[in-house]
Amino acid sequence: EKRESPRPPPIDPRQRSGGGNTKTRATRTRAKMADRGGFGRGFGDRGRGRGRGRGRPRGRKEEENVWVPVTKLGRLVQQGKIKSLEQIYLFSLPVKEHQIVDHFLGPSLKDEVMKIMPVQKQTRAGQRTRFKAFVVVGDENGHVGLGVKSAKEVATAIRGAITLAKLNIMPIRRGYWGSKLGDPHTVPTKVTGKCGSVSVRLVPAPRGAGLVAAPASKKVLQMAGIEDVFTCSTGQTKTMGNFVKATVDALNKTYAFLTPDLWKETKLVKPPAQEFTDVLAKPASGAPKVEEAPAL
Repeated sequence: EKRESPRPPPIDPRQRSGGGNTKTRATRTRAKMADRGGFGRGFGDRGRGRGRGRGRPRGRKEEENVWVPVTKLGRLVQQGKIKSLEQIYLFSLPVKEHQIVDHFLGPSLKDEVMKIMPVQKQTRAGQRTRFKAFVVVGDENGHVGLGVKSAKEVATAIRGAITLAKLNIMPIRRGYWGSKLGDPHTVPTKVTGKCGSVSVRLVPAPRGAGLVAAPASKKVLQMAGIEDVFTCSTGQTKTMGNFVKATVDALNKTYAFLTPDLWKETKLVKPPAQEFTDVLAKPASGAPKVEEAPAL
């Protein structure tokens, strides 16, 4: 006959974990969660922390506002060797930093958003929509520029367009209609600008005539500092981007026409990069120091 072996008595769960005074695994887990305010570990920051310890340190904005020029022209402007924008235009120097324009025309510079339009690109997943901004910048005293920028967000597109407009700022020549009394108030000659199918013609007008132009081109002419002018436009002028570009193109041509008062012989002087060679030879202030690697 087979005899059944006696079953062992059931073990108390408190004895399994090493005695009655120790906590079970579930109890320890609940205690840890209580220490964290009742929340588990989750899949959050993975210990990176929150608040002040995260992200950029304080005082970074003040450092960002300090302009450290990266071009020779920017260094000369910051050190006061170049006195005006006209000195830059005289030598046709490329402006690669918008802070140069802010340095000369900062307080008097005004900007106007002419148009914001959505543009799309066809992709395999569908369409990718971005926003295109047209911004005109001017000081109402003979300087105007146009910037066009596309971005995913409207605010980003406007900021980028303002920066590009400052880089594209150009001098506008003004003249008289009839007698040369007082300050220049109109365009010196008849000029025509074109973009796409849109063509804009600017005709000198007598003092007091005002800006006889469409609302879009009127704002551009105001930014340039022109008080009296007649305009004539053809083409698809409701295409705002081309209309504004054609107006700015016409204004840029005011210095392209050589009138008898500009026949005077120009005295040739050294360009700034050649005149201030000793200044540019010194290391730029604020630039990071480059340490030489030790010789092996």
